Amino acid sequence: MRLRNFSAKVLAVLLTLLMVIPLDLLAQGTEPVLPNPGSPGMNKQQQEQLGLQAVGEVYKQMPVLPDSSPVTQYVQQLGKKLETVIPSDKSWPYQFHVIPSGDINAFALPGGPIFVNVATVTSAQNEAQLAGVLAHEMSHVYMQHSAKQAPKAAIAQIIAGVAGAVLGGSTAGNLAQLGIQFGAGTMLMKYSRADEAQADSVGAIIMYKAGYNPKAMADFFSILEKKYGSGGPQLLSDHPNPGNREASVEKEIQAWPPKNYTNDSSQFASAKQQAASVKIYTAQQIDAGAKQGTWAQQNQKNGAVPPKGAAAPAGGAGQAQTQGGSGQAPAQGGGDVTNVSYSQVQPSSTFKQFQQSGISISYPENWQPGGDQNMALIAPPAGAGQSGIAYGVVIGSQQASADLDQAAQQVVQSVIQDNAGMQADGSISKIDVNGTEGRATFLRGNSPLQENGKPAPERDWLVIVPNPRGGVTYLVFVSPERDFNKLQPVYQKMLQSLRLG
Repeated sequence: MRLRNFSAKVLAVLLTLLMVIPLDLLAQGTEPVLPNPGSPGMNKQQQEQLGLQAVGEVYKQMPVLPDSSPVTQYVQQLGKKLETVIPSDKSWPYQFHVIPSGDINAFALPGGPIFVNVATVTSAQNEAQLAGVLAHEMSHVYMQHSAKQAPKAAIAQIIAGVAGAVLGGSTAGNLAQLGIQFGAGTMLMKYSRADEAQADSVGAIIMYKAGYNPKAMADFFSILEKKYGSGGPQLLSDHPNPGNREASVEKEIQAWPPKNYTNDSSQFASAKQQAASVKIYTAQQIDAGAKQGTWAQQNQKNGAVPPKGAAAPAGGAGQAQTQGGSGQAPAQGGGDVTNVSYSQVQPSSTFKQFQQSGISISYPENWQPGGDQNMALIAPPAGAGQSGIAYGVVIGSQQASADLDQAAQQVVQSVIQDNAGMQADGSISKIDVNGTEGRATFLRGNSPLQENGKPAPERDWLVIVPNPRGGVTYLVFVSPERDFNKLQPVYQKMLQSLRLG
């Protein structure tokens, strides 16, 4: 089952790379205006949700200073000052965090989270240079570069993961599809040079409006390049030539009205001094700690916890609740499912209970659930991954006509439209689900599994049940056609255990 969009209608997928904003064309003496950021394949809510998932991953992979840290508080104040110049209708819920790393780096995640290494603070010569780093990273969020650069084929899987079909490891997988990866103690970003130049341009506008000389941003990168050369910090790896950046920024700002810029502050001097006393770690130490699970525990002990709504660093909060109230980690999938055998996914005869957002359903104990209030996925760990869902049950809700037959038609059309190559396989019939009349039909499509180098045929069982809260709840029982008869008794048992309320 290859999801194109399973929880929300993607109205347009606009992945055309935006050209650098021609700021120099602005009329003489006219204040620069922030550009329209455009629209990628993921909407704002989906980007924010993915960003929150990623923040939880950062708190597992890296040490993070608590918000009570004076250095963090200063960076947050500086970031908020820059944020105030962005129109509210185009702004994001920016967050600012500090990582005690000796490597000079900063990165932005989809939806607003921004992380700055301590070494970046100590290496900046003044507040304007640090503001330039933050403004540059904020511009990546503003222009939605991560979402725009994702391959069209990958957006479906990213959205599916964000919507609730969240398998263990899928956050890292989703980030990788956006060109964001963890490695060597840092977050590796893969923006194009055009994206980087555009972030310079937009960042320059943010700086100007906030009262900082935009040239300070390019100055900082130039200082780093002169100090470290081509083998310097990750922050420089995909950036345009620093000399060209300085010239570009200077050309852009020459037509802007003169302004008395802020260059430095006593707050920066104090924060820089405090940053110099923070215990820092090398990239190798951070990488080793991530593999040993050190940072999640240390961050929690130090009071460095992910912001509200972020994925919990280690089990528990924010995950689907299973019987007994304990947090059940999502399925450990996320890999390649093109060559999976039935023996790898064969369901156990012992069942467990899954409860979430008014839904209760039993499932084989060797399968695993994941999801949120919008959608849930129950699947064997080997049966679902980045290439799609080969085995399992997708559960969602939809507002639909009060007439059940019309509602069923709407759901069928919605599922078909959201899954490339899928089609109806028979008529819609009545079905009894624990005394409630529902509707059911079969669908055919292409499985992520491969047979002789081609997608294996897939047979899905779609069941629609009225929800007492309004609308309908639908279940898509997914299987390669070759294994459907083996799984159908299990799927029927799951369906008959369904309770809505």
